[in-house]
Amino acid sequence: MREAGVSGSECVGVFDSGVGGLSVLGEIRRELPSIGLQYVADSRYAPYGDKPREYVEARSLAICDFLLERGCEAIVVACNTATGAAIETLRGRYRVPIVGMEPAVKPAAERTRSGVVGVLATGSTLSSPKFATLRARFPESPRILVQPCPGLVDQVEAGDLQGPITRALLAHYLAPLLREGADVIVLGCTHYPFLAPLIWDLVPPGVQIIDPSPAVSRELRRRLQLIGAKALHRSVAKAEFWTSGSAERVAPVLAQLWGAAVELRSLPASAA
Repeated sequence: MREAGVSGSECVGVFDSGVGGLSVLGEIRRELPSIGLQYVADSRYAPYGDKPREYVEARSLAICDFLLERGCEAIVVACNTATGAAIETLRGRYRVPIVGMEPAVKPAAERTRSGVVGVLATGSTLSSPKFATLRARFPESPRILVQPCPGLVDQVEAGDLQGPITRALLAHYLAPLLREGADVIVLGCTHYPFLAPLIWDLVPPGVQIIDPSPAVSRELRRRLQLIGAKALHRSVAKAEFWTSGSAERVAPVLAQLWGAAVELRSLPASAA
């Protein structure tokens, strides 16, 4: 049953292990400014990257159930780890469009001049069968270098986007990719776009950075058009924010990354 205040309105649900999915939410807002948004930061269980696949799948199901109760007509899994662990299960269970993430290896392959592409991601994403299938599409060219980045999600979750620890971590992870000649860096985690300004400081001129979020928002528009969502034609949008973690702790970082103060609510016990 839909909750009061949401029934009858069309919206899209977006979730991530924490605040990183706001990078995707921002692109959706730019692409579809008239659509209502429901965002869940599953901060109590962040990061997903060090959790078993079955655990991430269970969290994804609980959050999707909640978002559908809120009246969402489509769901964006704004997390590469959750996409790899749960996207097929979600699509098999729910009848609404489910849009997931995928490291932007294909556009990177089209843009590289050196023939070397670097992928920054969590270890869980890089070891997933979904990423193995994606990488197998490019058996010879370009050369795809992968770099797991433990600790970066935690830095973004803490709102530390420019500090010395974050800089040192990024420099350490970028070094082997740049040393091997990578001229395109793929951001394979939704938290990482918030680190893009720092990455630009650390890479030489001419290196490109690719964020898949704009492509996700375009795919969402396409899927909504297919189901004839009326919200595409409205002029007023509303965004609501939820978390499974401490609202007092998460709210300042969420507002920092979203660029505006927000009312952050706690997930009900059934979803938390």
